[in-house]
Amino acid sequence: MSIFRRPDYQSDATQFIDQLKSQHPDMEARQRAGRALLWDKAVDRSAWSQYRSAQVPQKPYVYQTDNS
Repeated sequence: MSIFRRPDYQSDATQFIDQLKSQHPDMEARQRAGRALLWDKAVDRSAWSQYRSAQVPQKPYVYQTDNS
C-alpha cells in the first residue's frame, strides 16, 4: 500500500448521484433517448453545402439603405 493513498472518499454530490441512479436505473437510458431526440441528427451534407452556397454576404452596416 502506498503511503500517499487516501481513504476512499466520496463527495456529497457523488453519493447523491449514486443514490439517484440506484433508485432510478432507467434514468441513463431516458437521458440518452432525450439526447437522441433533440441533438443526434443525421446531417445531409449535400443539402448543407447548397444552403451555405446560397447565402448572401452581409453588408458591413446592415441598416444602411442603398440610395442609388
